[in-house]
Amino acid sequence: MAKFKIKKGDMVEIIAGDDKGKKAKILRVIPKNSQVIVEGCKVAKKAVKPSEKNPKGGFIDKEMPIHISNVKKAED
Repeated sequence: MAKFKIKKGDMVEIIAGDDKGKKAKILRVIPKNSQVIVEGCKVAKKAVKPSEKNPKGGFIDKEMPIHISNVKKAED
């Protein structure tokens, strides 16, 4: 597995893709696929069935993974 210079909780800037220029916090790092999940970036609508947790069902917004090469540590 690769070793990365960014970790969960770090502030990063998106340098490629639809959310280019946004600054946000890392929610999760997925080292196996060299991806990160960034708060509020690359949001997709996901259909969910009714369940105990979500009795009505419907759609939820979910952050999708971004390749680690498309983010850099934000300068304060």
